Amino acid sequence: MGHFVTLIRPLVVLSSLVPLYVAAYSEISDDRCDCYLTNATSSNYFSTHKFFDFRDKENYAGVPAIIDNADDSSQADPTSDYMSSDEWTDYWILQSWTNAGSFSNGVSDASVLMVNSPNNVYIEKNQDENADSSTYLTMRTARLDDFQTACEFESAIRNYQFLSVRMYARTTGAPGAVTAMFTYKEISNSSDLTSVQESDLEIRTLDPHNSVQYTNQPSYTSMGLDLQAATRNVTIPKERDWTDWAVYRMDWSPGKTTWYINGDDVASISFQAPRDPSMLIFNSWSDGGSWAGNMSVGSEAKLQIQWIELVYNTTGSSEKRSDTPEHIMTRQEKRDEGACHNVCSIDEREKIGTTTLLQGSASKPIFSWALVLCLALFAW
Repeated sequence: MGHFVTLIRPLVVLSSLVPLYVAAYSEISDDRCDCYLTNATSSNYFSTHKFFDFRDKENYAGVPAIIDNADDSSQADPTSDYMSSDEWTDYWILQSWTNAGSFSNGVSDASVLMVNSPNNVYIEKNQDENADSSTYLTMRTARLDDFQTACEFESAIRNYQFLSVRMYARTTGAPGAVTAMFTYKEISNSSDLTSVQESDLEIRTLDPHNSVQYTNQPSYTSMGLDLQAATRNVTIPKERDWTDWAVYRMDWSPGKTTWYINGDDVASISFQAPRDPSMLIFNSWSDGGSWAGNMSVGSEAKLQIQWIELVYNTTGSSEKRSDTPEHIMTRQEKRDEGACHNVCSIDEREKIGTTTLLQGSASKPIFSWALVLCLALFAW
């Protein structure tokens, strides 16, 4: 199991009997966890866990009409009380910026004014056949006569220093849009490519439905040359596509970023891996440029998310302890310093959003009482 800290799984075998009991990972509350250990090829330790669940929020569900005035759209109120609640605003910030500056001065190749609007982030009822949730979060972008209405929210935490983030999501809609989840380091001069630190998961709706783009930005030089080592275009495994619900995972760790789809390792890039404290951003947008493409007037696309989950470290003072950029340690270092007695997991579990104990004082094997009865009968 790679770098996993595993529990001892005792077996008691009598004759042809199956094992008496097998130790399982016990569910545990986050306040009892000292750290979290992720699985797969980018296994690492993290200090904090958060889960944002949009699956059962019918009281807030409703699809707002698109606002067709750019100024009104940018200044729109949140779409529901949920978007104004502490549960949301303590961790996420809805954006209202536009690309007017770069669009008017020719800095980018955008051909359309793009306006981010809080009106495009809302809770929607899940009307799928055999739906596995009551609701989900929708992020909408649409092409109007005079501008592209879009949306973005970014984390209130600006100093993530490595993380593993997952979203259960899908993308739908017309060609010419981009939906994305990415880390981003704030910089004073966005045109200075040497200062850019960003790890992207992007779905372009002009691409084939089974294609996802992963990049450690920048993907080009100041001379306009492509940096092939910075990006990967990946085919979604198992003949699925981005209109299907899937768990998209991104692990930013020291020296590399690794991406997964439904647990399959699909890309890993060490070149230009982010180094410094960053925020986390989700968006749905288009600007009519060469990367996104140009949406037809009246068309729209959506990123729909049932839940977001992450384990992470931060610089400075975190919610659990003082962290440093060197916070990710080896398993032995963690054990030696005694800082991580209860090692927890968000991977080894049966129920989404819960935490299980991998190692620690609360570890308890789960008995199969049917097998205990078999043993008693055998002994009798």
